[in-house]
Amino acid sequence: MSNSATLEKSAKEVPASNEVLANDVLVSLTNISKTYKKGKELVPVLTDINVKIQRGDFVALMGPSGSGKTTLLNLLGGLDNPSAGELIIAGQRIDKFSSSQLTKWRAQNVGFIFQFYNLMPVLSAEKNVELPLLLTNLTSKERKAHVAAALDLVGLADRAKHYPSELSGGQEQRVAIARALVSDPNLLLCDEPTGDLDRATADEILALMQELNQEQQKTIVMVTHDPRAADHARHTLHLDKGKLIQE
Repeated sequence: MSNSATLEKSAKEVPASNEVLANDVLVSLTNISKTYKKGKELVPVLTDINVKIQRGDFVALMGPSGSGKTTLLNLLGGLDNPSAGELIIAGQRIDKFSSSQLTKWRAQNVGFIFQFYNLMPVLSAEKNVELPLLLTNLTSKERKAHVAAALDLVGLADRAKHYPSELSGGQEQRVAIARALVSDPNLLLCDEPTGDLDRATADEILALMQELNQEQQKTIVMVTHDPRAADHARHTLHLDKGKLIQE
């Protein structure tokens, strides 16, 4: 669906399904490695990662601190480039993109959800959600329709005018999820999205993400240290010392 169609329309037209779409690979990593330079020393962070993620999947990415989880998430989101290997997302070889191409690609294809909500305190919920759309060619009317649909999907239609200081932590994370959804991205990337929430609120957010995956068929990759959070995913990938050790 193009960005010109509203999420509200998407919500009505996409049938509910508990099955990952068959034979439709959204993410393909082939021999992906990432090395950073520390002084004169090369420090390997990821080594020969090979994995495919189907469109409509929900993948939990687990591993100890320093295993390369966030680095891998950054590669998937076009925030960093691999040192070697081939990275294809939605049919595009993004490891060959320039910085400007990646910026445009991210705006059209990726929604980010972080542990800390990164909301602008001087903006209302609806204005925070609208921010990614300011990089598009949508009209003001179209942007408002997208924002209203995204807030409705996360159950916050009645909080559109509220500011972050007037919201609970769980509500702030829902606003952040709506912001990630508003451009109808191919891929949702989540970095410890419940790490700053109490268990009850975390379970509500995880249930929402599971619903977005199952009913809206959103493809989600979630970094987490929490096995209970990982239980909400369809599949779990384990990283250790930069290598994929178990699927």
